[in-house]
Amino acid sequence: MVNSKVKSINEYTRELKISFSWDDVKSDFNNNLKKFSKKIKMPGFRPGKIPADRLLQQFKPNLEADFIDNYLNRYYLIALKELDLKPVNQAEINDLNFQMESELSFSAKFEIEPMNKLPSFKSNMIEVQQNRYLHDSKDIDDAIAQLKRSHARIETIDSGAEEGDFVVCSLQKLDESGLPIIGKKYDKQYLKVGAGSFTDDQKEKLIGIKPNEKTRLTLPVKKNGEKAEYEVVVDSVDREVLPDLDIKFIKMVNPDLDSIEALKNDVEEKIKSNFEERSKNSFEQELIDKIIEKVNPICAPSMVDNYLDNIVKDLKDQNKTAGINASDDEIRNQYRKTAEKNIKWYSIRNLIIDQEKISADANHINLEIDKLVKNSPDSEKQIRKFYKKPSNRKKIEDSIIENKILDYLKNFIKVKIVEVDTKDLRNEGQNNE
Repeated sequence: MVNSKVKSINEYTRELKISFSWDDVKSDFNNNLKKFSKKIKMPGFRPGKIPADRLLQQFKPNLEADFIDNYLNRYYLIALKELDLKPVNQAEINDLNFQMESELSFSAKFEIEPMNKLPSFKSNMIEVQQNRYLHDSKDIDDAIAQLKRSHARIETIDSGAEEGDFVVCSLQKLDESGLPIIGKKYDKQYLKVGAGSFTDDQKEKLIGIKPNEKTRLTLPVKKNGEKAEYEVVVDSVDREVLPDLDIKFIKMVNPDLDSIEALKNDVEEKIKSNFEERSKNSFEQELIDKIIEKVNPICAPSMVDNYLDNIVKDLKDQNKTAGINASDDEIRNQYRKTAEKNIKWYSIRNLIIDQEKISADANHINLEIDKLVKNSPDSEKQIRKFYKKPSNRKKIEDSIIENKILDYLKNFIKVKIVEVDTKDLRNEGQNNE
């Protein structure tokens, strides 16, 4: 029978002192001895048939160490179960003592999820901003222009590049004396004439250029503004040819539309929907941020570290594909605040779920799947197949629960409506380029 005492170091750290009598561990020790004997070669005996006293005479310290390696975690878990403790990290084991025919004792220091509490929520306890976006005709024109670009065809031009054309080329980096640097040639590069970091002088070097012709350009190589000179050898010049805004184009966009006015109305509805979604997302994120600030739950450092471990793994996998190098420490420093915020929200979320008995049953999940099918009827088979997988159904369940939590929290906030002209957003975007 386990003899254990738990000591609370702080809100999330526990130290557990554990001991088992020899009688409690004797059976496991003897079983381990039999397995150990099968690994030993001793003259005159077959593996597994060596008498216990001969093994103990020669290998007792090894047997004791092997037993600890194989069984310590089992006894640790027995103690945790008895005390209903759920560590969130790997325990630090100290003061380990064991000898055959004596008790096994050790201490384990670990972190648990802190026992946070929700404050009393009151009406209008926090103010949350909700943006109301006011779009204009320029948004509609820009959206239609983007539709035209998405249906554009590409023509290869021999007569010389114009502004807006794409120059397909190789770039050979040059040293200060103008000689090519070995290993610094980049094939199949795309330069848009007049776009990006081009000066007027460099733009003029590309205007009129034809396949197989050469020129030299000074291009940025680092974000800090550092530049280098390159020799440009043109492979081809591609031009984007936009479709006319006619009924043929309109039918390509949406077969159900039959006029330019209908297209504009359809585009405007999508713009409204997109801005409403943008408003909803920013509103809910601010609501979550302010609730986190209000409740300010304690989070165990190891929970944050575990979250960061997953971020590091995911980003390093992505960066390998993208060819980007970032150290573990750089990633951790960049995402630490995000990790802390998400762990705090996780704690608050669980407290609200328990307090308000929030759940999502199979009917809720099936209704959400039906909505997805209704929005994309042509993909019904794929959608239903996708959500047969338990992990994908779990994502819908989590989303339903999240929405119920946010709906509950909306009872305690004051909403501040702020009107935002979309032209101001466009100006901000241009200033940031």
